[in-house]
Amino acid sequence: MSAAETAHDGGIPASAAGSRSRHAAFTSRIATRKNPETEGSVTPGTALPPSNVTSPKSPRKRRGVNREGLEAGRRSTRTILWILLAAAMVLYGFPFLYLLFTSFKTPIDTIAVPPTILPKEWTLVNYVSALGRSGVVASIINSTQTAIISTLMSLVLAVPAAYGITRYKTRSGRIFIMAALVTRMVPPVAIGIPLASMMASVGLSDTPIALSIAHTTISLPLSIWLMSSFFEAVPRDLEEAATVDGCSRLGALWRVVIPVVSGGIAVTAIFAFLASWNEFLFALLMTAIRSQTTPVVIANFQTQFGLDWGSMTALAAVYSIPVILLTLLLQRKIVAGMTLGAVKG
Repeated sequence: MSAAETAHDGGIPASAAGSRSRHAAFTSRIATRKNPETEGSVTPGTALPPSNVTSPKSPRKRRGVNREGLEAGRRSTRTILWILLAAAMVLYGFPFLYLLFTSFKTPIDTIAVPPTILPKEWTLVNYVSALGRSGVVASIINSTQTAIISTLMSLVLAVPAAYGITRYKTRSGRIFIMAALVTRMVPPVAIGIPLASMMASVGLSDTPIALSIAHTTISLPLSIWLMSSFFEAVPRDLEEAATVDGCSRLGALWRVVIPVVSGGIAVTAIFAFLASWNEFLFALLMTAIRSQTTPVVIANFQTQFGLDWGSMTALAAVYSIPVILLTLLLQRKIVAGMTLGAVKG
């Protein structure tokens, strides 16, 4: 082999050296194209063949498109919720507004055909007539007294019952809460007459105490269910820390747990108060004169020509004021109770 055909660099022939050089360049191009860390870098002196594969879009652009889609979805959701809220306001608000406007009409306008929404002549004669009737003020006092007693009885019974059910989690506790739900499904008329007979037999007929006990049978199952859900949202670590500090089980309940679920107690109290405040059947069966509540008195507003719509609407408007004021006073507690347990951890 001649010197021109042989490479003296290590004794390797020139043809073999060229083949090895081309193989090394090809391997370098393959490694460069397969390695994502070196994508876009080119080995000096090496030309990459053109590629038909398009580069993916940058993550920033993809995030921008998703964000715009999410914003559009949120705007449409808010629009739908506002429409539903407006429809609910019309469905629930219009009857009350019509009642309120009717209470300011003259007695002739209240029975006019066709009826009008706004009064033609604004007057307070219906309020004077309603509040001046015998027994109306006493009925409002009876309703307030009965609702307060019933609400307190419901809370006193529901709070320890719900606490025991949620903390001990026994089989009897689960059966008890299911039985409470079943009793809530029983129509009041099925137990109204037996309750009235029982109260008459023990000498409590036509008394606020008897009516409060009857109203408690309506509100207690719902109160237990509500308080159980609120106690479930309270972590047990708070009670364990209180017991480490020397509190008993009842002490931890009174000093630690109840302040945490105060919003839930306010919500339960509102529902129990409304259940007694608006109840009609038990009040009709168990009261005569001394303990008549306002719903029964409103139903008795009659004249020789029929129902006295003006006085009825006026007294109903007055009767709704305490509930509205109570809801406004406990608004923060109600919101806190509704959101209790929504965020955990």
